[in-house]
Amino acid sequence: MIKFPGIKSTADGAAIIVWVETHITQGACAYPITSSTTMGAGYQAIVANGGKNIWGEEMAFIEPESEHSSASACEGFALAGGRVTNFTSGQGLVLMKEVLYTISGKRLPVVFQIGARALTSHSLNVHAGHDDVMAVTDCGWGMLFARNAQETGDLALIARRTAENTNTPFMNIMDGFLTTHTIENVLLPDPKMMDLFVGKPQDKLVNMMDPYHPVMSGVVQNQDSYMKGKIAQRAYTDKVEQHLVAAMEEFYTLTGRKYGLISEYKMEDAEVAIVGLGSMIETAEPAVDYLREEKNIKAGIVHVTSFRPFPGKEIVEKLKNVEAISVLERMDNPLAESNPLTMEIKAAFADFAAHDKENTIKIPTIYSGSAGLGSRDVRPDDIMAAVENMIKNDKKYFALGIDHELALSTGESTDVRTEGTFSMRGHSVGGYGSVTTNKVIATIVAELFDMYVQAYPKYGSEKKGLPTTYYLTVSPNRIKTHNELEFVEFVPLNDVNAFNLANPLKGLQPGGILFVQTPKASPEEIWTDIPQWAWKTIRENQITVYALDTVKIAKEVSSRPDLIQRMQGIVLLGIFLQVTPFLERSGISDEQLMEGVEKSLRKYFGKRGDQVVQDNLNAVKRGFSEVFEVKQEERVPA
Repeated sequence: MIKFPGIKSTADGAAIIVWVETHITQGACAYPITSSTTMGAGYQAIVANGGKNIWGEEMAFIEPESEHSSASACEGFALAGGRVTNFTSGQGLVLMKEVLYTISGKRLPVVFQIGARALTSHSLNVHAGHDDVMAVTDCGWGMLFARNAQETGDLALIARRTAENTNTPFMNIMDGFLTTHTIENVLLPDPKMMDLFVGKPQDKLVNMMDPYHPVMSGVVQNQDSYMKGKIAQRAYTDKVEQHLVAAMEEFYTLTGRKYGLISEYKMEDAEVAIVGLGSMIETAEPAVDYLREEKNIKAGIVHVTSFRPFPGKEIVEKLKNVEAISVLERMDNPLAESNPLTMEIKAAFADFAAHDKENTIKIPTIYSGSAGLGSRDVRPDDIMAAVENMIKNDKKYFALGIDHELALSTGESTDVRTEGTFSMRGHSVGGYGSVTTNKVIATIVAELFDMYVQAYPKYGSEKKGLPTTYYLTVSPNRIKTHNELEFVEFVPLNDVNAFNLANPLKGLQPGGILFVQTPKASPEEIWTDIPQWAWKTIRENQITVYALDTVKIAKEVSSRPDLIQRMQGIVLLGIFLQVTPFLERSGISDEQLMEGVEKSLRKYFGKRGDQVVQDNLNAVKRGFSEVFEVKQEERVPA
């Protein structure tokens, strides 16, 4: 029997980090930067509202003038014996680099939460990339990579336990937006488990600023001393791996969730393998399933959970029997011999070959690929292309997901979703509240209908007033893909101008559902706003069309003018519940449904007061009751 399985909930990576860190730390020092801002904001909100950690201590939140200063504040906090965290990304992490060395050099066991983000190299990008974390791999920190929201929260605890047992700082790394902002089913770590697992700060940490027990730290050392002190730190770092493994094993004993320095998928008989870090390696799993079932290709996957300490022996042991591997990395460093993970794997094989000559092995052919830079979409088809590239022995270095001479072509998209999966792709405008609505829908579907969910937004740094796309997947099975949705059953258009920007009907499956926001009430008028080229698709694929004036409803139900625009999106929640099959399948009453809706609305809007919650609830109810079908026979012939 598992003692602490966790608390069922839905959360994105940022939210589960806030849950963990506000329970076990004494403070956070951070400066806001996308995509980690929501972690800091969540922590700060709890502190501002008088929240206390699990030992009843008040927490502190410090926001200095920069990321560099925030790292320095963490250093001071830790020197005084406090358990502290930081939330940062991209340029912020690189700006801290000077301080990262001093934190590890002083053996301060802090844990920083990183929403990994592409660096501003040739242009500004606020989305996922690993070049920020790869820029600081030499700073003496442990580095763990999560594939999804659940792993993000779990590894935060494992990192903390290991850091404090070895006096070595750790980074807990998740993909910016793709993990920080993606809502999924999670098991929130139980507070009692966290208390048992990491312990009270005062029982583990040392106050090096105590005037009654002074300790020298950060002194000046010249030629005769510096090197001795530097090399002497291996007494700490050489023990990190064993303590990390021990922490993972105890975590498994307490929670039933198993972690290792690496994780594997279908490697028992694999002839080729995909290797990498983060969310796109979980996306690879359904791709491997498809290749095995449909093409009889024995592919497997290795995810490197611990990049520091690097698990060279485990990597070699797991990959020594395959013919070839493709290492996929969310970055590109063209002036180096190889990208960072590829280089580490080559070094691991070289070390094994050089030092263990009695157990000679055949080194697999190693291919290297760049994928997902700046959150460029990585689809299962891209993974399949990487596997087929190995089989053909083609490009030693390649790119995925772009049109370039180095890129691998994918052909037609493949639907790798499991049976019973329902997907939605919404087209909206930034500021309409659609992204938040998508989160609320995911929460309700998970809690009321007992389904797995995944909700993810796509928007640029410009966001407000510009096109926003949001994705939702609902499934009876755990959702492993972390990519934009090409196969969908429901397309809501919060803005009918989506027809003028692209083809919003792309991928909408036969028998699917289309919703159009419109101020028009008659079906004849509504059809005139839908381009004639779309009529054919709707007719041939038997698409059911619904419509409603969500703007009018938002204006009528909102008691606050500043929330009218955002409340337009909330009306869609009621529409979703009415036109999708989940309510009918569940057998729950409309009254029970609205009770669940109100509970979720309070989770997201309760801090704004009861009136705002009731306004949102009224918007949902009206969307649910007033949405109407626009039948094809009511269309005026062209």
